[in-house]
Amino acid sequence: MISIENLSKSFESGNNKIWAVKDVNLHINKGEIFGIIGLSGAGKSTLIRCLNRLEEPSSGKITMDGVDITSLDKKGLRLMRKNIGMIFQHFNLLSQKTVYENIAFPLELERLSKNEIKTKVDTLLDYVELTDKKDAYPSQLSGGQKQRVAIARSLANNPKILLSDEGTSALDPQTTKSILELLNRIRKEFDLTIVLITHQMEVVKDICDRVAIIEDGKIIEMNTVEELFRNPQTKTANTFISGLKFNIEQEFIKPEEFKGTLIRLSFLGSSAKKPIVSEMIKKFDININILSGNINELMSTSVGYLILELLGDEIEVKDAINYLKNQNVNVEVI
Repeated sequence: MISIENLSKSFESGNNKIWAVKDVNLHINKGEIFGIIGLSGAGKSTLIRCLNRLEEPSSGKITMDGVDITSLDKKGLRLMRKNIGMIFQHFNLLSQKTVYENIAFPLELERLSKNEIKTKVDTLLDYVELTDKKDAYPSQLSGGQKQRVAIARSLANNPKILLSDEGTSALDPQTTKSILELLNRIRKEFDLTIVLITHQMEVVKDICDRVAIIEDGKIIEMNTVEELFRNPQTKTANTFISGLKFNIEQEFIKPEEFKGTLIRLSFLGSSAKKPIVSEMIKKFDININILSGNINELMSTSVGYLILELLGDEIEVKDAINYLKNQNVNVEVI
């Protein structure tokens, strides 16, 4: 659906060239919610703005639904953008227009009749549950209501792709949850592909199918959300996930203070809820000290984490670790 090949974007600063995006390669499947997460200044917003050429790429190729958008002239790009909706962190609503008028605006630009516009806007207002606010102005709305207006406006031209640039970062957790539920419903009912920029791992956990981590303009890790939580490969991924699970390097557990073998376990899906540790104690002549653990509920599955100290004969400990691996548990000896 979306193919990004060797994409780079630089900015001039005096005599210096600053690379905001460097040689990015991504493929985003039709109908998935793809997250791009990074710290401030990592290049994520520049990357998503390149996807609809709000920022002109310095080099590389972007293909959407079989169309190379980097080769389009102004007219072709204008037509292509009808297929691309976008929502922003600060909503970008027109303050002097009502909710109804904000949603109607892109339809007016397409010169639809008043009756066509009314039918479409009323349908969208009902969909985002804001029918009673259609005559209100943005200043009279809460943050969540403003974002619902922005989402409705982005859907007005029946896009195939929806881009979200930090669309929930200005919202409180409860409102964020409701917006994510709305986006997931939109994905399913409108058959949209959604690219979601965020710095919140909670957002990735709750809604994304796959995620890429961007740092200094480069994609440093990409995986399904489940595998990223189960087995992060980079320090940055661990940093993001540490807010939702323990981080052995940053917490109270210091390996040198323990006599036994310390292991970190991560297990996915149904195995996260099985009594695997209890069964291991019965099978092997070892003692187990549980140091830390939790279970994270992802959009489609669960990921469990445990840090254990194994005490006993070296061979028994080794056999116990092999048993865990055979139970589809990811084991890391600390």
